[in-house]
Amino acid sequence: MSWSTILLIASSPVFGSFVGLVVDRLPDERSILWPRSACDRCRTPLRLRDLIPVFGWVLARGHCRHCGEPIDPLYPALELAALAVAVWSIAAVPATLAWPTALLGFALLALAAIDFRHLILPDVITLPLIPLGLAVLWWLGSDALWTHAAAAAIGFAGMLGLRSAYQLLRQREGLGLGDAKLAGAAGAWVGLDGLPGVILIGAALGLAFHLIRVRLLKSAATEAEIPFGPWIAAGFWLVWVYGPLTFA
Repeated sequence: MSWSTILLIASSPVFGSFVGLVVDRLPDERSILWPRSACDRCRTPLRLRDLIPVFGWVLARGHCRHCGEPIDPLYPALELAALAVAVWSIAAVPATLAWPTALLGFALLALAAIDFRHLILPDVITLPLIPLGLAVLWWLGSDALWTHAAAAAIGFAGMLGLRSAYQLLRQREGLGLGDAKLAGAAGAWVGLDGLPGVILIGAALGLAFHLIRVRLLKSAATEAEIPFGPWIAAGFWLVWVYGPLTFA
């Protein structure tokens, strides 16, 4: 096992903790650099031992040491998810792509969690994925930069067209601009061959999620807004790691 692999595995929970901070603060337009992390209720700054990924939450038994308020389990969940992303990346892609793939996974984790909680996909995370995807292709020496750039434009325009058609037919918004931008970012990474798989997987997972929620919550969920970003992110990740869908 190389030092690069060890570093990725060891640092991934720290990346996950940072993702949790981004999910908590970015939708409210709060700084992710300042102030120090603190209890959401009593505002007591967390000690160093409380900030140790996963173990800090376990040692505190999931509660603030000062006021006893439960600590949001999102943090340890994202820290463990980031570790899973790192291990998955190392196992599934060539060693040269492990770090770029893991960093993509961390960004998609943040987008999925924010969309689940707030029904938004922040531009500050989504849009940089487009040049980053093209930069990874350039770094790999790919000669398909222009086709991937075209796929980014097609992904955005295609989702924008679906958004407009849904609004025209149903007289209400069904897809957000963030979904279109994320589809564009996916196109930049997976290209024209992979883009249909991203949308198909995302649509299938989103529909399954909606049907399960309707089943569990009955009529209360039929008109509720559902996030589509997490499912686009899942399709994005799977196609990038395993390649385009084939039906042969």
